[in-house]
Amino acid sequence: MFGANVMWGLMSPVAKIVMSGAVITPLLVTDFRIAGACVLFWILGLFMPRERVAPIDKLRLVGAGLLGVGLNQGSFIFGVQLSSPGEASIITTTMPMWVMILAALILREPITLKKLGGILLGACGALLLVWSTQTRGATGSNPVLGDLLVLGAQLSYALYLTLYKNFIKRYSLVTLMKWMFLSATVLALPVSIGTLTDTKWSAITSGEILGMVYVVVCATFFSYLLVMIGQKALRPTLVGMYNYVQPIVASIVGIYLGLDSFTPMKFIAVGLIFTGVWLVTISKSRADMERLAAESDC
Repeated sequence: MFGANVMWGLMSPVAKIVMSGAVITPLLVTDFRIAGACVLFWILGLFMPRERVAPIDKLRLVGAGLLGVGLNQGSFIFGVQLSSPGEASIITTTMPMWVMILAALILREPITLKKLGGILLGACGALLLVWSTQTRGATGSNPVLGDLLVLGAQLSYALYLTLYKNFIKRYSLVTLMKWMFLSATVLALPVSIGTLTDTKWSAITSGEILGMVYVVVCATFFSYLLVMIGQKALRPTLVGMYNYVQPIVASIVGIYLGLDSFTPMKFIAVGLIFTGVWLVTISKSRADMERLAAESDC
């Protein structure tokens, strides 16, 4: 889990550098990430036990690919280009809170005082971060819009986790990733065909190619594999705690490379977001409530 979150944290500054040359666009990064990971997952699937996917489930996986891969990764990459890498990774830490809110609305999960307090603190931190970005003009052509796009990426993935909570238990992670990334690749082609034909491929430098290789192989393919191993070995609460590694890594690298700055206002925002996510993480779920009620009845 630590390795996966380090790679995700490094992705923001790496993607920022790759797109700074104006040759590789956010849409092109998204295309490479989705299609590249798709090829790698299908190759890996050749060495895994074969699972049959029902036709109706393949249709469901199209929606999962759109929410969990296409909109999530596309919004994130566009947001990173417009904003700063440190802020993009900080906003990603709010995703567990959006999962909790959607789970309450869709799955009727209880909202405890800890969860409510976490929402309020996290929301205050996110608003403070956007406000400080707007007033200081952080690295990026439109940091406020960039922050909102990154936030939209978290909401998209949270909606995917909520709507497909029970469905994803039917198949292994490799099978899910194969079909989700395939459907996302097919859906992205009509939107990105113009970018693919207009790109000056000869102008892409070796450094940009290496950056793209990192985004596809490490920050997408290997990170999902490491998460799968970590989820089997660790408690869910501990798995969630490793998410805090991302903004730390991105901010350190971004500051070192001169892509980002860290102000006292952002420090306060980070503290509020981390505290909010921590409160949501330690609060009890619906299953915990039912289990405690059953034990008290006994």
